[in-house]
Amino acid sequence: MIEDMLRTPAAVQDAERHTAHNYHPLPVVISSAEGAWVTDVDGRRYLDCLAGYSALNFGHRHPTLIAAAHAQLDKLTLTSRAFIHDQFADFCRELAALCGKDLVLPMNTGAEAVETGIKVARKWGYQVKGVPGGQANIVVAEGNFHGRTTTIVSFSTDEDARADFGPYTPGFRVVPYGDLAALAEAIDEHTVAVLLEPIQGEQGVVVPPEGYLPGVRRLCTERDVLFIADEIQSGLGRTGTTFACEQEGVVPDMYLLGKALGGGIVPVSAVAADTDVLGVLRPGQHGSTFGGNPLACAVATEVVRLLATGEFQRRSADLGERLHAGLRGLIGKGLVAVRGRGLWVGLDLDPSLMSGREACERLMERGVLAKDTHGSTIRLAPPLVITEEEIDHAVAQVAAVLAG
Repeated sequence: MIEDMLRTPAAVQDAERHTAHNYHPLPVVISSAEGAWVTDVDGRRYLDCLAGYSALNFGHRHPTLIAAAHAQLDKLTLTSRAFIHDQFADFCRELAALCGKDLVLPMNTGAEAVETGIKVARKWGYQVKGVPGGQANIVVAEGNFHGRTTTIVSFSTDEDARADFGPYTPGFRVVPYGDLAALAEAIDEHTVAVLLEPIQGEQGVVVPPEGYLPGVRRLCTERDVLFIADEIQSGLGRTGTTFACEQEGVVPDMYLLGKALGGGIVPVSAVAADTDVLGVLRPGQHGSTFGGNPLACAVATEVVRLLATGEFQRRSADLGERLHAGLRGLIGKGLVAVRGRGLWVGLDLDPSLMSGREACERLMERGVLAKDTHGSTIRLAPPLVITEEEIDHAVAQVAAVLAG
């Protein structure tokens, strides 16, 4: 039988045998990829509509980014920050310009960027705002996802991420997402920052009410509090603008960036802010062995240059309209709600039909990869290199799954 000749089942079992079960992946084993498509060990192709949670905004193996990585691999990959390398200045200067900020602090993972933002905000609070030592607090939102370190899960409201990892780090206040009145009430004289995702990705691509982000910006300015925007998933072209905050004309005090910054090749993250904020750090107070390494900088600089053209932001905006329109046509036909911006969509399924996991398994069988979250919700975040025809194909497969 053909099934007996497939390599996937054995490869899945082998992977499960020797790994901690901290993920529940779909049973597909990918061996190669190009653009918006991946191929498994049995030669079957799938349209990637997850794009590594936005880490692959420019698609798999974008030729410009691959060329930059190859060229750098032949020269220099790591020095540590004990020295300066020849790729560092270009990356920091060009990313700072893209963000409209003075300074950049490079790290590796998104969680490291968040931890960096928390540390900088606290230090700013003590040194600049004058908060008494050890009294700083940061306001965050329910439904947040900022990573999985001990400090970050301390202010998560997702029990899967939080349960049994205590004792928890103090210094955080959680308020409902989108509720300006609750946010205003939570801020006091010891508040140093408000940390928010402009769009909550893990929660199901939840877009805040119109006027919420400008309201957050206004409150932070009035109360002398830093507005920290976690744009790790939402930023770098995903929503149709360079940053999701731009959708409402908002400029935060600090950007937290990651995922797409590494071009799907190396982990790269960064914090971008002006000198009056990031300038509070002194040598020895924060760092990373691999943060800002030559290979990372070479790739990330090319990512910044791709974004500087505006091409990918326009693609996300234009193709996003097509994707949203197609999916909205399925409301009442198995979909309860469609939300998001650009090429980023959360779909709420009729829970009586199937779970989000079951929908993703059925989509996988039809050659489309997506990810479920929170029961009956699935997320679509295809690479920004996807075509109109491929978007129509994805929508058609969603329709087919819903139709049974």
